[in-house]
Amino acid sequence: MWDPKKYLDFADHRARPFFELVGRIDAEKPRTVVDLGCGPGTLTGVLGERWPEARIDALDSSPEMVREARERGVAARVLDVHDWQPDAETDVVVCNAVLQWVPDHLTLLGEWMAALPRGAWFALQVPGNFDAPSHRAIRALATEPRWQGALAEIALRSADAVPDPRAYVAVMIAEGTSVDVWETTYLQRLTGPDPVLEWVTGTALTPIRGALDNTDWQEFRTELAPRLRNAYPQMADGSTWFPFRRIFAVAHKS
Repeated sequence: MWDPKKYLDFADHRARPFFELVGRIDAEKPRTVVDLGCGPGTLTGVLGERWPEARIDALDSSPEMVREARERGVAARVLDVHDWQPDAETDVVVCNAVLQWVPDHLTLLGEWMAALPRGAWFALQVPGNFDAPSHRAIRALATEPRWQGALAEIALRSADAVPDPRAYVAVMIAEGTSVDVWETTYLQRLTGPDPVLEWVTGTALTPIRGALDNTDWQEFRTELAPRLRNAYPQMADGSTWFPFRRIFAVAHKS
């Protein structure tokens, strides 16, 4: 279960890749703009401001996120990405930090690109940090005897959750289609006690939180905290610097 408020604890850091992604879309007057995985809707309004004449279609698979988006005035709807297909008026698709949760997303992406109308844009951004110390620490703890039973059904994402950036080129490129793919590693300044733990609580730990009761959840966090502090030591000024790799891809189907 997603916690929109926890996800938004680091709203500024989470929003920066979105703005850099959307900034590479050169659509002038799209008919329909799809926010594919809108989350709590905090950034959906940006799309409406960028393209005020477009119909904005916001969707997310999480009822909790859609509820939060609707409270912000976004006409969001619950829909799994597997059940979405572009229509003849889908001119822009923005898929921000979503596809890393979808194991078969390269197959889906190929189908979407084929179905998009001529002139459409598809822009995606995914984390590329699944082999980072934070994720390795989570996987290591989750497979220890204390937690193996409770978390046996949880498929924690490994380094292959997101492919090499060249895989996106291969899927999105076609005759007459231009593709721009790049990656950026942000060195994020976090503050407060156990900030990396709080960061992953809003994202990577979501499946684990759903599998544990409140007591076990607090125990898991307590065991994970010192491992993350060791991997990401606090500086003398109280800040913690957290490297975060992101992969971007923007395709224009002409």
